[in-house]
Amino acid sequence: MSSILFLTATLAVSAQSISDHALGLRLGDSDGFGAEISYQKSISRANRLEIDLGWRDSRNFDAFKLTGVYQWVQPLDGNFNWFYGVGGGLGSVDFSAGSNGEVPDGGLFLFGAGVIGIEYNFDIPLLISLDFRPEIGLVGYDDFSDNFDFDIALGLRYQF
Repeated sequence: MSSILFLTATLAVSAQSISDHALGLRLGDSDGFGAEISYQKSISRANRLEIDLGWRDSRNFDAFKLTGVYQWVQPLDGNFNWFYGVGGGLGSVDFSAGSNGEVPDGGLFLFGAGVIGIEYNFDIPLLISLDFRPEIGLVGYDDFSDNFDFDIALGLRYQF
């Protein structure tokens, strides 16, 4: 009986609680999608769905992408968690004229994504995270769909 009580107490202490909703920004990248509006919705005690809408206006192209990632959240220590997940998304790109005056074709593209990261859940309703999201193009415009992208970002989200 005492071992069951000990096991129950241990599980209760180690169980983390993720917020029902979190809304904020995900900032940073390796190839141009530098800012994303980010929303997280808890699915269960240790799982959530993250949806990000990113955009970029550069000298060579204008683009946006919508990403969805299913995540598993695991406790590290205190308010620190680590998470990992899998998902994908779609986007659209339009290019500016090149040096020869030609405008490359743009269009829609699809990609697969994974994610791994760490986060700190403050005692106030603020969540800060650092994550690595590799993406691989699946279908669409060649320069955006046929490559492998290493997306690293800092996230700041308000929890409610």
